[in-house]
Amino acid sequence: MMQLPIIRTQDLSKRYAMGDTVVHALREVSVEIQPGEMVAVMGPSGSGKSTFMNVVGCLDRPDAGHYQLAGETVESLSRDALAEIRNRRIGFVFQQFNLLPRTSALENVELPLLYTSLSKQQRIERARRRLDQVGLGDRLDHHPSQLSGGQQQRVAIARALVNDPVLILADEPTGALDTRTSLEVMALLQQLNRDGMTVVLVTHEHDIAAFASRIILFRDGRVISDTRNQAREASASLAQLAGEGGQAAAVAAAAADPEAGTDA
Repeated sequence: MMQLPIIRTQDLSKRYAMGDTVVHALREVSVEIQPGEMVAVMGPSGSGKSTFMNVVGCLDRPDAGHYQLAGETVESLSRDALAEIRNRRIGFVFQQFNLLPRTSALENVELPLLYTSLSKQQRIERARRRLDQVGLGDRLDHHPSQLSGGQQQRVAIARALVNDPVLILADEPTGALDTRTSLEVMALLQQLNRDGMTVVLVTHEHDIAAFASRIILFRDGRVISDTRNQAREASASLAQLAGEGGQAAAVAAAAADPEAGTDA
């Protein structure tokens, strides 16, 4: 049986009024994203990529066109129905993590489950499993200020996964991270994708888009290219970076003590 696309948009359009000027943020955008794809959405500032993400994430409605999420038509749903779709079917990952500062990692991940019928114990167990999955099973009681940037983003990813969504939407997920930590986050997203999760990420960084198997490029509210990509392996890039770091440390040590590498 053929699977329905996770995302299907047809002639999607969105306009914003800015004083006397009308900005066409999206112009008749038609895109299909299949289950299990990892797609990077790129484009310069004002290209429409963020508006596309907002519509796909049910955070905004289009002015014209159609949008189906996993076969369900959503563009005309009420605000409450859209909120339910967001909570039940979509996991969001943002650049700034959006964690509650006075709340533990476990409680941050549990938060989306407060709107479900699960018991307190069920919520805790599900949140604990997701934190284990992202490698933070030993940081359950840590607050965001006690975690590194990469660990905070892992908490955010665990929170995005806790409701078992059909889709992860990541908006500049590495924008606030250094190179090594960015690779760690991308390796995690690639692993989730290999496990079957559909991942769509908005990024302006070509190095990050290179980890996706498909790249959609926006300009002036339109899709100007939609290409397959031989995805780089983030785990391999991470291993290479670690090797380069070890070599640099050895060179630095030799420079500091020229006699260290000689025989007596």
